[in-house]
Amino acid sequence: MDIIRTPEERFANLPDFPFEPNYLTIEGRRIHYVEQATAGEGGEQDQEQEVVLCLHGEPSWSYLYRKMLPILARPQGHRAIAFDFVGFGRSDKLRRKKSYSYEMHFNTLVEFVEQLDLRNITLVVQDWGGLIGLPFAAEYPERVKRLVIMNTMLPAGSKKPLWQLIPRAFPFFVWQTLSKLHPSLPIGRILQVGTASRLGKDVLAAYDAPFPDRSYKAGAAIWPSLVPIQAKAEAALYTRPAREKLKQWTKPCLVLFSDKDPITGSFAGFFRNLIPSAKTEPSVTIKDAGHFLQEDKGEEIAKHIIEFIDRT
Repeated sequence: MDIIRTPEERFANLPDFPFEPNYLTIEGRRIHYVEQATAGEGGEQDQEQEVVLCLHGEPSWSYLYRKMLPILARPQGHRAIAFDFVGFGRSDKLRRKKSYSYEMHFNTLVEFVEQLDLRNITLVVQDWGGLIGLPFAAEYPERVKRLVIMNTMLPAGSKKPLWQLIPRAFPFFVWQTLSKLHPSLPIGRILQVGTASRLGKDVLAAYDAPFPDRSYKAGAAIWPSLVPIQAKAEAALYTRPAREKLKQWTKPCLVLFSDKDPITGSFAGFFRNLIPSAKTEPSVTIKDAGHFLQEDKGEEIAKHIIEFIDRT
């Protein structure tokens, strides 16, 4: 079968991760999420309840938000959730790279939100969380109350031939190729390279935990190749209209980028210029944090988000 599941013992004794696993089934795949606070009696959300939904990127999982969830849920009634995309964390993996598509990831997020009937969402996105989460917000604005955009991008694809794009995007093409073809794809090492602080061996092991061997890493290996470089790319069919809709976005939007992210750091200005409501929020830069700013400054970021929710 194409679906494989990481053995539960791989997740035993994860450092600083006291959350109980929760699962949904979407298109025959088990999807994992963690949650801080309860939705009320029977698991039903109050119509006025604030929900903070955190989306991870490549090649991390909900463990990345462990420092933030308790703070985000601290105000009475808040519900903080982080879920794992297919191929990551405790969610099911697919053996074949060709089984992964942008549409599959997007539809999984839509079904996840609909199954839990999440509303009043403050959507927190980083890396691939932005490439999928922002088109979701643009398509389902009735469920999203606020946006928090961190260290991500929203490429719409270029109409230029690929050979003209290679010189400018050469480092990214190298990353696409390495991730797809690397014999082991060292997940923990990638997290360390993208983090400004020094990670302990137990934390690196926690990021490696979902992937016992290469057969579990097809999702992580192919995700960079799904970034829409050309206009004809599948993802561009979602990101291009999302850009146009976000130009009209009037709900609150906070842009929080870090100062030591060589990957997406230059896109902070892009989002502040693209989304009208982002211009009315303070221009905040998280200091001494890398691409995975949740790992470096999770508590600080969570406090910024709580202040953002309180004032909007």
